[in-house]
Amino acid sequence: MNAVLQPRPHRPIRELPDSLISQIAAGEVVERPASVVRELLDNALDAGARAVVVRLVGGGIRSVAVEDDGDGIDASELSLALRRHATSKIGSLDDLEGVATLGFRGEALAAIASVADVAITARTADAAHATRIDAASGELDAAARAVGTTVEVRELFFSTPARRKFLKTESTELAHALEAVRRQALARSDVSFAVWHDGKAVARWPAAADDDRHRDVLGRDFAEHSRPVAVDLGTLRIAGRVGTPESARGRADTQYLYVNGRPVRDKLVGHAIRAAYEDVLHSGRHPAWLLFVDLAAEQVDVNVHPAKAEVRFREPRTVHEAVRRAVTAALARPIEAAQGDGATTTTTATATATAPAAAATPPSQASIAFATGAITPLRADEPLAAWWTAARSMPETAGSSDPADAATALGSAVAQIGGAFILAENAHGLVIVDMHAAHERVVYERLKADLDGGVGATGTVQALLVPLTFAANATEIATAESHGDALRELGLDLAPVGAQTLALRAVPAALAGGDGVELSRSVLAEVAQMGSTTSLARARDGLLATMACHAAVRANRKLQVGEMNALLRDMERTDRADQCNHGRPTWRQIDWRDLDRLFWRGR
Repeated sequence: MNAVLQPRPHRPIRELPDSLISQIAAGEVVERPASVVRELLDNALDAGARAVVVRLVGGGIRSVAVEDDGDGIDASELSLALRRHATSKIGSLDDLEGVATLGFRGEALAAIASVADVAITARTADAAHATRIDAASGELDAAARAVGTTVEVRELFFSTPARRKFLKTESTELAHALEAVRRQALARSDVSFAVWHDGKAVARWPAAADDDRHRDVLGRDFAEHSRPVAVDLGTLRIAGRVGTPESARGRADTQYLYVNGRPVRDKLVGHAIRAAYEDVLHSGRHPAWLLFVDLAAEQVDVNVHPAKAEVRFREPRTVHEAVRRAVTAALARPIEAAQGDGATTTTTATATATAPAAAATPPSQASIAFATGAITPLRADEPLAAWWTAARSMPETAGSSDPADAATALGSAVAQIGGAFILAENAHGLVIVDMHAAHERVVYERLKADLDGGVGATGTVQALLVPLTFAANATEIATAESHGDALRELGLDLAPVGAQTLALRAVPAALAGGDGVELSRSVLAEVAQMGSTTSLARARDGLLATMACHAAVRANRKLQVGEMNALLRDMERTDRADQCNHGRPTWRQIDWRDLDRLFWRGR
């Protein structure tokens, strides 16, 4: 039962006292010691610092001190620097609309001083000595230090015990403070950063080239398992690195975005990046990225959030599409083109196509270079669970390899084992390929390219000489009638020919050898779940992935060496060939050193 609301007593409208206003502002700006570190770093970098030292005590709860060698603050301006909305960075609305500095709101120092004990020591190049101001008393005293500024913040939230109780352990607060420094260090490789905690150095990043700084901060693993992004559209530039799909993590803890050098969190850009990973990332995994988006200052609004951690773009669709395309291009590089980017591939040789050695008939126009007569699709009633059982009784397929293949990225095929894997040798050692996963990606990318090129309905589509008819239920009949045009866009000419019968008259040429009935039923089932044609258009790639899975060579299909090499060459030329359509790896490299270690060679 709801309690009866009592009428509230009338309260007159009145102005809040400055002390309460400061506490409200502090709640927006200062959440924990890391917030203090971030704000003070912004000020130091805006002042032209080339060396910054952060000193923490008790995880930053007891003390945060940030020292820089920037321009310093004139003694006559120290008192003003501690007042709310006092800043040297903007002076008009035009300045606000074209902010080029990290800080600009003029409230950080005042907010911090309202919840902690703050002192500032600063010296400019033309001053005879430094000057120190105590925020609580406002007293100015002569001090000793070189040109630059030191801001000391002690006993965070000492005046608001309730807020201090919400802080975590010292180790947790230290980790957050370190992350705040790390984010700035990634963007400013020209500045040296050092972090001390309880008198001990915990991080040092000397000034360095961008790539070296990124490797120092994020680790060699990220550098070796990521690919470069570099797009210059004139008014919009996108640069950085994106992690390979197979290096994705269980947590989204290595994702750094900068807009005009400002570390931010942006849902729009995040969505664009995730969209680029959509069909190469295994479910539940989070990719790593370090991305810098630069555009004209007037094209982005940074005055969105008191903590300056969010932005708003004037043309969000343009930014979203540019980011998505840039990341997609980086991830889509074929195996041979991704060499040297830190990806999992192994050589820089150019792939050369090899004709199948035992092709009984010419290969299909849009299919992989397999002999269509040599590979038949898996029967609809043949259980995939029997892969390994059947594989045990299946002999390996081996034979002589073409010397030209040995110099390529994936090398030369040697054998087929387990009914599912191709073994190949390249310059670095042993290559193991999951033939179904690899072929599935090859067919999928070809289907997408055909459809994007406008050939889905009239191009690489193979009409069946005799339409394939099959019994269908009411839902399948209704789906085929409602979405006939959309299905034809995908290359499937499927229509009712009776109350309980469907006829398949054409399929994409890449799927011509597959089980048409099973393919039709799978696609119809997915379309029925999606509902509208609009949803169907959005989920186009998912449907093409289903179609590609049906066309891909299945387990226990005996391949000749020439056919295996044909698959390897197609993989080298295919975008995103490192992963199947579901984000699983298609191949692995075991180099000679690892093989030597396995067998104790050289001991």
